[in-house]
Amino acid sequence: MKSFLKKFGLDTFVLCLFGVIFLAWLYPPPGASEDLFSLSTVAKYGISVIFFFYGVRLNWQKIYEGLFNYKLHLVVHFTTFVLFPLIALPMTWYFTQDCNESTRWMWYGIFFMATLPSTVSSSVVMVNIARGNLPAAIFDASISSLLGVFITPLWMQIFVGQGNGGGDLLGVILNLVLLVVVPVVAGIMCNRPLGGFSRKYDVLLRKFDQGIILLIVYTSFCHSFAEKMFDEMTFTTLILLSVGMVSFFFVVFFIVNLISYWLRFNREDRITALFCGSKKSLVHGATMSKVILPDPQLAGVLLLPIMLYHAYQLIVVSVIAQRFAKDKEKD
Repeated sequence: MKSFLKKFGLDTFVLCLFGVIFLAWLYPPPGASEDLFSLSTVAKYGISVIFFFYGVRLNWQKIYEGLFNYKLHLVVHFTTFVLFPLIALPMTWYFTQDCNESTRWMWYGIFFMATLPSTVSSSVVMVNIARGNLPAAIFDASISSLLGVFITPLWMQIFVGQGNGGGDLLGVILNLVLLVVVPVVAGIMCNRPLGGFSRKYDVLLRKFDQGIILLIVYTSFCHSFAEKMFDEMTFTTLILLSVGMVSFFFVVFFIVNLISYWLRFNREDRITALFCGSKKSLVHGATMSKVILPDPQLAGVLLLPIMLYHAYQLIVVSVIAQRFAKDKEKD
């Protein structure tokens, strides 16, 4: 059963994501508490550990190999940080008019999802499965993670603004630099002494990463459920949100495919543009939701769209990647 579900992107992590939301709904107090040894505190410091080992694991040779394909890099980052937000902006603006606070923040969450950087591990894995340009994928995913620290808060400040519950832009960026950039730089500096350790225990470290993300999602939703932020949200709204996330993916995927053909990308570059350009990072979403919104009760509502998008993108891209791989074998 596990192997069958994995073919469709439904791995243990995706199932656990929905499991911790159910757990948060069932009993929110453990995750909603805020003290020195609370689960929220563990999650906060765990974020920095994730990015530290991300820096340790960076493959500089692969990044250098993918450095010079500037057309591909421009397409990926244009899609990630410009095309996505421009598609989401009118839709989010329309649906945030004349609605209750929780529903309004859920629609803000769509725009938040659209401004996030691309994923790192899953983009690289899927490009590798589909036989795409792997060095370029590693380069784009790595750079996207760092660019998002500055671009995502800027987009959120422009659209949401401090007056609607968003934090001060400079303060948000400084916090994200401390949480993300500083640990990554520290990890890069420790690459030589810890590189062997990270490679040896790569699977274990990735399980740790997933555990911290699950903890962040759990505590975020605990805060929202404890404050009854989802009480006024209807089932119809959730269905519309799910359909919207799937539609969003296919719209972006289609546009990137057109751009790739227009620029005459070869097969490998087109795969990298499609997979890196259409993905969004739940890791960064979970991290930034804690920093961008000072009010913890809104974090779960803000995370809902990126959680759904993350799950659907894994399912859809997994199927597409395997299709690309089979086509390559036929060639």
